[in-house]
Amino acid sequence: MMQTLHGKVAIVTGASRGVGRGIARELASAGAKVYATGRSEQDLRDMNGLGTALCCDHRVDAEVDAAFRRVLTEAGHVDLLVNNVWGGYERMVEDGEFTWPKPFWEQPLWRWDAMFGAGVRAHYYASQLVAPSMIAQHHGLIVNISFWAAQKRIGNVAYGAAKAATDKLTADMSVELRQHGVTAVSLYPGLVRTEKVMESAQWLDLTNSESPEFIGRAVVALAMDPDALRHTGKVLVAAALAKEYGFTDIDGTTPRPLTLADV
Repeated sequence: MMQTLHGKVAIVTGASRGVGRGIARELASAGAKVYATGRSEQDLRDMNGLGTALCCDHRVDAEVDAAFRRVLTEAGHVDLLVNNVWGGYERMVEDGEFTWPKPFWEQPLWRWDAMFGAGVRAHYYASQLVAPSMIAQHHGLIVNISFWAAQKRIGNVAYGAAKAATDKLTADMSVELRQHGVTAVSLYPGLVRTEKVMESAQWLDLTNSESPEFIGRAVVALAMDPDALRHTGKVLVAAALAKEYGFTDIDGTTPRPLTLADV
């Protein structure tokens, strides 16, 4: 890939695996200076070669403060923030029972707290920390990774509420940031071939699936677009952006963009 983002500074949260890792890898390949957060020492080892790894539990404000202060001290500014970190996917099986799809009155309350604490709140706080830098330079891009569960019941009630909150966060931030030339969007992947998904590959139809790097290419395309502000406040689908910007997945395929009717 051409070094098209040389001189740009990017932060990708939750980048030790899955979508976050794919995004960090593509941004680094495009020439951006990437700072990638991970929660544990193992996470940091997993992020070898993705840029500068930052040990940061997004549920702990002091750790977030320290990580983002380091970025701003070393780099001086931030051009791009990808809010990918998320909670609530842990312990889908409890005491031998798969609790993920249960009705809300049978859901463990920790799942709600995890999705809002390590997800929505983490996105809000990270955006707060980078916004002054973006406003000062009168440009910047904030990408909140979200999903169709914001618009349709998928999985469980807490998941839908958290994703809807993510999209509302995007929409309202965009209103306040637009006058400063800063873009905020929600980005929906399709079925991504993450490590967890591939563990269940034999039971899944992967014919229209996407690599984690495909989502990264969508983020790169947005970051390169001098008129990205036209997208601000919107929900964008990675596969639709591939058609708009002309990129493909790493295997040369172009996944079909999903719609609300498909999911």
